[in-house]
Amino acid sequence: MAKVQRLISIVLRLTAAAAAAAAAIIMVTSHETTSFFGLEMEAKYSYTPSFIFFVVAFAVACAYSLLVVFVRPGSTASRLVLMSDVIIGMVLTGAVAAAGALSEVGKNGNTHAGWLPICVQVHEYCNRVMGALIAGFVALVVYFLIIMYSLHELAEPLCSCHY
Repeated sequence: MAKVQRLISIVLRLTAAAAAAAAAIIMVTSHETTSFFGLEMEAKYSYTPSFIFFVVAFAVACAYSLLVVFVRPGSTASRLVLMSDVIIGMVLTGAVAAAGALSEVGKNGNTHAGWLPICVQVHEYCNRVMGALIAGFVALVVYFLIIMYSLHELAEPLCSCHY
């Protein structure tokens, strides 16, 4: 039973690492140059602090997920891992929310602030950002599953309902 639990934990963490890496890579490679009324317009992730935060958060989450695979379940460090998982989950939630809000403004603009949508001019850039957001949301859901599974593993020895 312990081997099955360990296998489930490893698969979840590797899935989270893969989704986080995909999100960061897709966002980093999103750029497009277009001409608008004779002016060159370039869209890159690095021009926006929210997108930079997204890339850094998901790169850290990927590295963290790969490192935590080597922590033995039931050890003292596994309780620290659970707390770190919660913190990583909160950071990823903030990163997805910030990047998602900014991509919404890029797609639809903001009439109250006088901001025009840019996705009409840089369609491929916006599609790549949307792909990064989808991969980031998948990683976030997997992190939620990791936290729930870790809490279940931690609480199972304390609960006498399984006997």
